Amino acid sequence: MPRKEPSFSERLQTAAKAKQAQMEKIKVTVRTNDAQATERQAERIETEKARQIRIAERKLANQVLTKQRDEARKAEQARLAQVAAEEKARKDAERAAKAEAEAALKKEQKAARDSKYAARKAQQK
Repeated sequence: MPRKEPSFSERLQTAAKAKQAQMEKIKVTVRTNDAQATERQAERIETEKARQIRIAERKLANQVLTKQRDEARKAEQARLAQVAAEEKARKDAERAAKAEAEAALKKEQKAARDSKYAARKAQQK
């Protein structure tokens, strides 16, 4: 005689066994995933540390480069200021020499005029 449909309690037991089998399967998967996840997490941490080190090195290099550029710029500005000061001093010296030469020329011209005047006066007497 063929067997009848399973009773309610049998169905509950079968469902509980199936649920238990599913849970065991998930636990095994989770255990393997936990090991892999831990490994991946360690790799991520190592990669992040390496990234932070590279970023810090890059910032330090940029700071050094910026400092060198600032120092070079200041040195160039100082050199340009010195060149400008020397040029100004040279021009001032040229102006002074030119003014002295003009003054000497005027004195010579005045002396020449005075001597001509004196010569004319001497001829008239």
